[in-house]
Amino acid sequence: MADHVSDVTDPVLATKGAPVAILLAGGRGSRLYELTDRTCKPALPFVRRRRIVDFTMENIVQSGLSRVIVASQYRPETLEAHLDTAWSGRIGASGMILRRGADGADLTAAQPGYLGTADAVWKNAAQIDALGAREVLILSADHVYEMDYRPLIAAHRASDARITLAAKVVDRYEARGFGVITASGTGMVTDFVEKPDIPPTLPGDTEHALASMGIYICDWHWLRQILAEDATTEGSSHDFGHDIMPRAVLAGEAHVWNWEAAAGRPVFWRDVGTLDALRETWLQFETGDAPCALPAPDLGDVAPALSRFGMSTSIGGLRLFAPLRSRIGHPGWGMMEASVLMEGARLSPGCRLTRALIAPGVTLPEGLVVGEDPAEDRRWFRVTAGGTTLVTTQMLSRRAARMPRSHRGIGRPLFQQAVS
Repeated sequence: MADHVSDVTDPVLATKGAPVAILLAGGRGSRLYELTDRTCKPALPFVRRRRIVDFTMENIVQSGLSRVIVASQYRPETLEAHLDTAWSGRIGASGMILRRGADGADLTAAQPGYLGTADAVWKNAAQIDALGAREVLILSADHVYEMDYRPLIAAHRASDARITLAAKVVDRYEARGFGVITASGTGMVTDFVEKPDIPPTLPGDTEHALASMGIYICDWHWLRQILAEDATTEGSSHDFGHDIMPRAVLAGEAHVWNWEAAAGRPVFWRDVGTLDALRETWLQFETGDAPCALPAPDLGDVAPALSRFGMSTSIGGLRLFAPLRSRIGHPGWGMMEASVLMEGARLSPGCRLTRALIAPGVTLPEGLVVGEDPAEDRRWFRVTAGGTTLVTTQMLSRRAARMPRSHRGIGRPLFQQAVS
């Protein structure tokens, strides 16, 4: 991404000023299982010393937005420390405001934890008012993509809508995990359904649907009133997808901005909320064919990850490695195929990994084989329906405690034979 300095003379932002960005960062990410036991999903490590949240933060900076409210809740300590270290200098000392839900001390006892995405914005209404917001840009902190938000802001203002959603065309089966939009030729949303079993498809295209990206630009005065009413509505889940959007659609106040159509080219956006999606997206960046630019947080004070392996090479699509601590005389070569080592994970001699996701800080024992015997893997590790095997320190400890020492490695010749 090219460097951008926030400039009030920007033709888009000069009209009404820049919106206040609300970064929703309170979720655990339950479909990532053990990876989020100790930290929230946005703070999980991602490619080369980055974290998932860095993608949205980079988009905020590049779009010239300098007022950001971060609504965190579950296990926020790592997230807040990273934002302060890596982003406070680029946003500005007073530009980023951290606001916690139930798990933090920032909200009073009279303000319990966030009950949903809409509730997270409502519980920060006083702070938004204090910033003099005319519009709010509501963003998720856990998606991987590269976007300039200014065309979205401009489209919203041109439409005279009260709320505009950013959307992307996706495969109809994939659409079941998102809010799905039906719109008129002018962009007015005529129907919105959250995570439908049978998604409505595009006109004349039964294989694709228009999915909400969880990015909303709203007129604050309108949204504030809607949120106030929703806060007292019995049975509401206080969620944008389930409660706010259907109401806006019914009133004819919602428009959609098709990012791909506006850009005139294919664009990349992915929710890395599952183990399969996290591993697959990570590999897209590591293989040299990155789907979008990597964000550029200030990594000067961020501790580098431990060395994961020493000498490595690739043969026939496989990555071969020789760990730095391989003993003299030990057949140290191992193999990685479609696998990811997260921050601080370390290999030992003779390991063979296939479609594995190794959690942060894990040191793999010598000779460990993962991904070749699903039944054996399921005894000790977490194996997804998509074929990803998650390995954590706790899993390895249970395995070591229950398995005889002579069987902790592998029973077959090391991969060294294939490269000798």
